[in-house]
Amino acid sequence: MSKPYDVEPGDKVNPGDPVTVDRYTAGARINHWITATSLVLLAISGMSLFHPSLFFLTALFGGGDFTRFIHPWIGVVLFFGFSGLFLRFWRANLWEGADNTWLARISDVLRDNEDKLPEVAKYNAGQKMVFWSMSALIIVLITSGIVIWDRYFSNVFTVEQQRIAVLVHATAAVVAICVWIVHVYAAIWVRGTISAMTRGQVTGGWAWRHHRKWLRELVTGGRKS
Repeated sequence: MSKPYDVEPGDKVNPGDPVTVDRYTAGARINHWITATSLVLLAISGMSLFHPSLFFLTALFGGGDFTRFIHPWIGVVLFFGFSGLFLRFWRANLWEGADNTWLARISDVLRDNEDKLPEVAKYNAGQKMVFWSMSALIIVLITSGIVIWDRYFSNVFTVEQQRIAVLVHATAAVVAICVWIVHVYAAIWVRGTISAMTRGQVTGGWAWRHHRKWLRELVTGGRKS
């Protein structure tokens, strides 16, 4: 029997009082926090270069010249960091029919009426949308960022291409920051989510309430009752 698409290496139910469930390995958590840190630093340094009123933020990076130097390198770290997350989690974020039902009942999600929602796999539709949105946005950011990276590519692209890339880069950055804000808000709103990415574990009750299908698969090994 093939393993369910959303069960990843390291996912495991631990009997006890209370029951705990291993949700993220240490490697996955380190990968996540490197990516998250680089995204925050990239957003701050990018905003400091985006508009004169935000230039004061360059003081956090040692001044304007160093901010301009370090910003694209942080982008490289973000790209490779997120690439690691993508390779780890893309399969568990595949879309399925229940995700359409979850979205159609978004009002119940906002009201915390879990009993009216379909059983959720390891990630719900909202989490999957964040994952795939960030995947696309980071590709756009790294691609447009290379075009405007004057230190190494100023002679490769035309001025017109660089102007377009600046607009695309700034737009993608704004959207990425908005997606990140939604991600953080959701993690705070659903109590227990942040501890999953700091300690790697959730309680059995949390898994049953928020990701029941995933928990069933862990307990039954993917067998349907």
